[in-house]
Amino acid sequence: MDKTKGHGLLRGKKGLILGALDERSIAWQVAEACKREGADFVLSNAPIALRYGKLQELADKTDSIIIGCDVTDYKQVTELINGTLERVGKIDFVLHAVGMSPHIRKDIPYEKLNYKLLQQTLDISAVSLHKILKACVEQDALNDGASILALSYIAAQRIFSKYTDMNDAKALLESIARNFGSRLAKRKIRVNTVSQSPTKTSAGTGIEGFNAMYEFAEKLSPLGNPTAEDCADYCVTLFSDLTRMVTMQNLFHDGGFVTNGISEDLIFELAELRKSKQSNS
Repeated sequence: MDKTKGHGLLRGKKGLILGALDERSIAWQVAEACKREGADFVLSNAPIALRYGKLQELADKTDSIIIGCDVTDYKQVTELINGTLERVGKIDFVLHAVGMSPHIRKDIPYEKLNYKLLQQTLDISAVSLHKILKACVEQDALNDGASILALSYIAAQRIFSKYTDMNDAKALLESIARNFGSRLAKRKIRVNTVSQSPTKTSAGTGIEGFNAMYEFAEKLSPLGNPTAEDCADYCVTLFSDLTRMVTMQNLFHDGGFVTNGISEDLIFELAELRKSKQSNS
């Protein structure tokens, strides 16, 4: 695909993109891809991210406006949706790329969860999707045929120990997407999650052991790990009318990781590791 030229897949569509921080963010790349394909949208993130991130640079690049929002505060969420309606009109697509775990930041293991911190993880990373969609419904903010996406991870189905309570948050996120998808289907509104492979974003690289997770996925995935740019292109297709009958799905965008049992590269490395241990014993 020629990245300098779009195909008009989102021409005339209006959207809301939450969670972009810097150029490494998947949401940042989604915003650029959506602009390339002809969309207009509002950008949003938490107030602290607006202070320390580079969102204004993205807004300037995509001719967008920014509306700050603490997604755990329902009043602010309703103001965000109202502001989006005022700036771009009724919404054709939403990207939810919001997630944070205080436990990961503080290196607190799963078996020692602080339940107040767990509530923060769930509120920010999952319940926020419910609040956004609830506000959209209450304000009649979504066009018929709209598409809502939330970024997930395979940890919703399989345990990754260093991901701690985000395993639970992603599982809840996917459940909320299915529940709202079933309720909005009468208006042909789609709600899906995209389970992206480990990606070298600011948030991802902050997880202890991320590099090992990334290398493992790279070796196991037949196609390798998709980049943030690859994910953005996939999201564009899911926002477009080409996927108008896809809903309530968790869609794996991981180079085949979820399906592959083991790869020859991993078998070779494990064999070499065993030989090394035997020679050193």
